Amino acid sequence: MLKKFYKIIIIPYTLFLLYLMFLGMGRFQYEDNLIRVEPVLSTVQFIRNTIGWKDIVIIVLGNIIMFIPFGFLGWIFPQFKNLKVLLYAFISAIVIVEALQYFTRMGIFEVDDVILNTFGVYLGWLLCRWIEKRFSRLVL
Repeated sequence: MLKKFYKIIIIPYTLFLLYLMFLGMGRFQYEDNLIRVEPVLSTVQFIRNTIGWKDIVIIVLGNIIMFIPFGFLGWIFPQFKNLKVLLYAFISAIVIVEALQYFTRMGIFEVDDVILNTFGVYLGWLLCRWIEKRFSRLVL
């Protein structure tokens, strides 16, 4: 049951996420192509320079939580049950998306985003394994 629901919802969810990454949340086209390649430092700077906790939660935790569903891709593509294969494919895809943000100037290529998004996929993969063990009857 959960697998069937997941198969129906993952494509619209992916399209919604791409919308958010390129057009949503007040995005605008930057005048210059921007890139941040210092891992973790830009996120720490963002947290220090941001006044509201709401912004921190939306950006930092959002970059993790919004990608948890991709940890369940093994339900559709069996090769993605293997964590290494899943992470390799995901990192390749998210780097392409970040590069598109850079080239279209509709976002900033940020290494921290790649790290946080990948961590979200990893958490999703762990959650998927836990659900499969704990609620195997509901997964079918």
